[in-house]
Amino acid sequence: MEMAEELLFEVQTPLNVTVRCSRKWWLYISTVKHPTLEGRADDVRATLANPQEIRRSTKDPDVFLFYRLSPPRFLCVVARQENGEGLLITAYPTDSLKKGEIVWSASE
Repeated sequence: MEMAEELLFEVQTPLNVTVRCSRKWWLYISTVKHPTLEGRADDVRATLANPQEIRRSTKDPDVFLFYRLSPPRFLCVVARQENGEGLLITAYPTDSLKKGEIVWSASE
């Protein structure tokens, strides 16, 4: 993310990584990629800060999927960790959790 881009949020996750998202990137996610998320930036922040479960991507070990029940579906927030920094990749509602190593769980 370029320094000139205005930061929309910065959230500390249970993995001790701060995930950032610019206003410009969130606008793209919530209007182009997943319009059902328009107006739900707070839900994305809550999922990053207080997920029910975090899984490591089976395709990229630096990508983590944060899940939180947001009835009637789960909200999945995908973030990449690079050099100790976290960047939001995307977020979307889903009916099921993807396969992957569970790296953190609220039930532990």
